Amino acid sequence: MSLEQVTTILQDMMLTTLIVSAPSLLTGLGVGLLIAIFQAATQINEQTLTFVPKIVAVFAVFGALFPWMMRTMIEFNGRIMDVIASQGGP
Repeated sequence: MSLEQVTTILQDMMLTTLIVSAPSLLTGLGVGLLIAIFQAATQINEQTLTFVPKIVAVFAVFGALFPWMMRTMIEFNGRIMDVIASQGGP
């Protein structure tokens, strides 16, 4: 396996990881920002007020997008297995 193939596989792995994790991370970021603005406007400084809505929102997005996430990861796994199979064995 050449250095170029390894680099391509690693780039594909990082891109797949970014694509699969982005919806959950962006949801947590957005909900956290909205809660922070709400807390600043109302001067409520409760720690659990930021934690619980973020957890609920991230789990909701994860549950809604789970089939797409799995399909994306399975496709990546298939591409990796094809590369391994094309290399041959001893």
